[in-house]
Amino acid sequence: MQEIYEMTAVEMVSKLRSKELSATEAVTAHLKRIEEVNPEINAVVAVDIERAMSTAKQFDEMIIQSGPVGPLHGLPMTHKDSHNTKGIRTTQGSPLFADHVPVKNDLVIQRLQNAGAVSTGKTNVPEFAAGSHTFNKVFGTTMNPYANARSAGGSSGGVAAALASRIQPLGDGSDMGGSVRIPAAFCNVIGLRPSYGVIPMPSPQNPWQWLGRTGPMARTIDDIALFMSATAGPVSELPTVRSLKPWEFDRQIEPNLQGVRIGWSPDFGLGIPVERQVLEVLEAQLQVFEELGAVVEESSIDFSEADLVFRNTRAMNFAENLGDLVREYSTEIKQDVIWNVERGWELTSADWIETTAASARLQQHVRSFYARYDLFLSPGAQVVPFDAAFRYPSTVAGEPMDDYLDWMRSACVLSATSLPVLSMPAGFTPDGLPVGFQVAADHYRDFELLGWAKAYEAHTGFARVAPTLSAIDG
Repeated sequence: MQEIYEMTAVEMVSKLRSKELSATEAVTAHLKRIEEVNPEINAVVAVDIERAMSTAKQFDEMIIQSGPVGPLHGLPMTHKDSHNTKGIRTTQGSPLFADHVPVKNDLVIQRLQNAGAVSTGKTNVPEFAAGSHTFNKVFGTTMNPYANARSAGGSSGGVAAALASRIQPLGDGSDMGGSVRIPAAFCNVIGLRPSYGVIPMPSPQNPWQWLGRTGPMARTIDDIALFMSATAGPVSELPTVRSLKPWEFDRQIEPNLQGVRIGWSPDFGLGIPVERQVLEVLEAQLQVFEELGAVVEESSIDFSEADLVFRNTRAMNFAENLGDLVREYSTEIKQDVIWNVERGWELTSADWIETTAASARLQQHVRSFYARYDLFLSPGAQVVPFDAAFRYPSTVAGEPMDDYLDWMRSACVLSATSLPVLSMPAGFTPDGLPVGFQVAADHYRDFELLGWAKAYEAHTGFARVAPTLSAIDG
């Protein structure tokens, strides 16, 4: 049999459901892989072996008695440490929650478990998932499997590193300003920031927060669709939000780029700095889209007000979600989080009126772009994976970065549009560092986006290139 750790989620679930593979065998192989490679990358920060093995045994009994538990029957998964997992330590990467064990699952975790996923532990995040480099005082820094001294990105850096190192084939991420897309680009995996409300994540402070998203990460487009088929769908807390139904992702994906109109921009029409070695990899790949039948032109959405929309909305969300903690524990929370919360407190009603109007104008620009194009193609990150000892890059392409959001701007401006965005592996620099594209479709064309991306994936297959990990390969 193919090595279990090399299987995609679709392959593993197929074997689990046909009883060629037991859930106990899958979880055992998963835990063994963690033991082998995690000391090198520090992606997995909590493991509940007893719970995982007990659940796997229950699933093995149930499949004999009544059939598979669900579409993910027996699939082992560690979860992002910013997602609450009932009975499994969840720290948010913060010393304030170092011993926190939730009594309730977050919605995405509950849906994954209902679909048959076996929860085995947690993956590392930056403190309160703030920033796109995964380090914190509780667990330390997650390293990139392709370059051990470099960043795995964030905030879903632990998830991305676990996927790349073949600890698991499927993972749950979240994305406000690139937290799925940048680690996917850094670790040569795929990440989807879905359309608003497709995987709901209502905040108890403000159910209508729209900037943050829950989304899947994987090594194949088919696995991304499998995750969506298990987790998409409306929720009663947001009754008027448009969503997509699970069955809409449980269909055959037709990989086809023939006649697809693509607008490509290396700098988002704003002069956003991007390292030359990133652009060299991406520009060499543009011909692949053309060979597959797409029409590629240099063109951009008008992002002129996207920074304003993103920064003010993010600041308000931070103030809503973390304001009480900052007031009470300001000396125990990292400065970047405090700065973002304080920026939210400083916003006036005039600021919010301006932000709302700018957001409306940005949506007009989005409509104008998608009247001419089907996809927007852009760099997945402005830099290659950087030295993990740094908090964030101080310069990009020779330009100074003023704060911890500046170097993530390529992702942030797309977040402001609320569009579905996929991060796709696009190849490697000459010294082996992963580079990725962002591919954005119009609102709620998430499934079509997967089909277009699958055509590129089938032609290139970059995610099949595994890292060399010295713990087992050296």
